[in-house]
Amino acid sequence: MVWFRQDLRVADNPALSFAAAHGPVIPLYVLDETPAPGGRPLGAASRWWLHGSLERLATSLGGLLLLRGEAAQLVPEVVRRTGARRVVWNRCYEPYAVERDQALKARLTATGVQALSFNGSLLFEPWEIRTGEGGPFRVYSPFWRACMKRNVPAPPERPAVRPSTANFAGDSLSSWGLRPVAPDWAAGFAQAWSPGEAGAQRQLREFLSTGLNGYAEFRDHPQLPHVSRLSPHLHFGELSPRQVWSATRALLARRPALLPDADKFLAELGWREFAAHLLYHFPNLPTCNWRQAFDTYPWAENPAHLRAWQKGETGYPLVDAGMRELWRTGYMHNRVRMIAASFLVKHLRLHWREGESWFWDTLVDADLANNVAGWQWVAGSGADAAPYFRIFNPIEQGRRFDPAGAYVRKWCPEIAALGNAHIHAPFAAPAQVLRTAGIVLGRTYPAPLVDHAQARTEALAGYRLVQERSRGKRGAPA
Repeated sequence: MVWFRQDLRVADNPALSFAAAHGPVIPLYVLDETPAPGGRPLGAASRWWLHGSLERLATSLGGLLLLRGEAAQLVPEVVRRTGARRVVWNRCYEPYAVERDQALKARLTATGVQALSFNGSLLFEPWEIRTGEGGPFRVYSPFWRACMKRNVPAPPERPAVRPSTANFAGDSLSSWGLRPVAPDWAAGFAQAWSPGEAGAQRQLREFLSTGLNGYAEFRDHPQLPHVSRLSPHLHFGELSPRQVWSATRALLARRPALLPDADKFLAELGWREFAAHLLYHFPNLPTCNWRQAFDTYPWAENPAHLRAWQKGETGYPLVDAGMRELWRTGYMHNRVRMIAASFLVKHLRLHWREGESWFWDTLVDADLANNVAGWQWVAGSGADAAPYFRIFNPIEQGRRFDPAGAYVRKWCPEIAALGNAHIHAPFAAPAQVLRTAGIVLGRTYPAPLVDHAQARTEALAGYRLVQERSRGKRGAPA
């Protein structure tokens, strides 16, 4: 029996390949929404994606047993009912998943059932990459250098699978209600995404053929196509990082001039690996400041500001454009994510957990390790974090990375008539310019929630409290 989780593909699936080599395969997916210490139900956008991914996996396999409930109980029950003698899966690295899987493996072994797990999600296991002292890494650059000293094997051939779901009646996918109906807030998702293994492979090919060239220079420009958009495919395991690595290196062998772009792109896989490494070694990362000194930061509580940020109504166009892109497509360009996140924690001084929770629910690529590590990085409380005094100016960031305002105009059409000089700061435009563009601040487009200079001053004052506590001490995880 193969227990699918975040590995919804056939190719380069170590657990599936092992099972296929030993006879007929019982493919199982369990939608486990039971409360667990440290566990989380899927966010709404992730549920939308999961429906499409499972639908396509079932077609690829020729059958997929679907069950809803507590996996720790359902997996042994399927074993009992089907007479399976081996259960295999690819490892997950969230703290609650590690604990559950270890307990389940012991339970199955005690009943004479062989339980085996494999690495199907990362280039390297989190415990394989160690510092010279034998501990986990806390800084990205030396972590990635240590990774680069290791070999990444080529993906194996696609296995031939003989599925068997006999003797057990499962659920219908539609009965799970993973996709919204009334209202269908995800109506725009289907235009932006193709969940499933085939869609993942198409996206990889398209990026390598049209988006990789220039990636190093233009990846931070949200209006340009130099982003891979592979993150949801990687999270759900429709594509393995080893497949991405292999395909990129193969292209580089044919086109050596792409080396700077390829190195920069593969380093993004490195950040994904680093986030998993941190979560595995510091399992309280989702709930605690990695740097304990940040427990003293004077966060604000302002539900109105939080709601305005969530709706893309902050009055800062680049932030608003990103939040609206997120709501409409389940995705936000990475540079804009950093700017929008920085605005929440450093301009509005709302806790990073508020933003992390919103991203978890609205991103199709919501991944616990990436999401939490990213938010703590922006807040300054995490490993290898951005310096506390680095506070993105959303106006200047817009002028630098969206100079013609194409991205802002797409997602904030009510200010599209503004010229390039004012598109990133409508509140600074002369009254006549606003009238000509048909803009009434506070009515047709929001007035800014806060003044940038004042917000920066207040954020720095809060960070000085953190500095006073940590002065002379090395940052350490909680």
